[in-house]
Amino acid sequence: MRVIAGTARSLKLVTPEGTDTRPTTDRIKETLFNMLQFDLQDASFLDLFAGSGAIGIEALSRGASYACFVDSSTKAEECIKSNLTHTKFIDKASIYKQDVFVALSRMEYQKKFDFVFMDPPYHKELEQRVLEYLGTSSIIDSDTTIIFEAALDTDLSFLDRLPYEVMKIKQYKTNMHVFVKRSH
Repeated sequence: MRVIAGTARSLKLVTPEGTDTRPTTDRIKETLFNMLQFDLQDASFLDLFAGSGAIGIEALSRGASYACFVDSSTKAEECIKSNLTHTKFIDKASIYKQDVFVALSRMEYQKKFDFVFMDPPYHKELEQRVLEYLGTSSIIDSDTTIIFEAALDTDLSFLDRLPYEVMKIKQYKTNMHVFVKRSH
């Protein structure tokens, strides 16, 4: 796995050992960031269920001014620190090694993000729970783009009862990215 584009282009990234994480492939990452590239300059980026930190690091490489990484795994935290040091983005980042909901509550009224990306374990309804939380959170507003990765067979009907507008759904062979914004 590597950084696709930007100031850290082609630098290799390490991933946590084992099967607890599911790194986003370079091809999917490239497609995702081609859709975001014109909006990343000086943006703040929140990477939830961050794993190796590759998504937030790609955002930093492409011009984001700050990225926050959240993962409860010690292996993931070590991996993110290593990758941030290797790419020289450590001073533009913060890492929360804790449960996503604990981290989100700690950020209330202290941080605000232009982008939120989450790649939670599939079929555990974590994307729904995070979106429910963010529906009234101070860390996002109606301009924040939220992207979540999910399995292709994920039932998205829960979005109908949450305060979000679906902007785009990009499907791949085995998963999809869903882009939403909080309704005004």
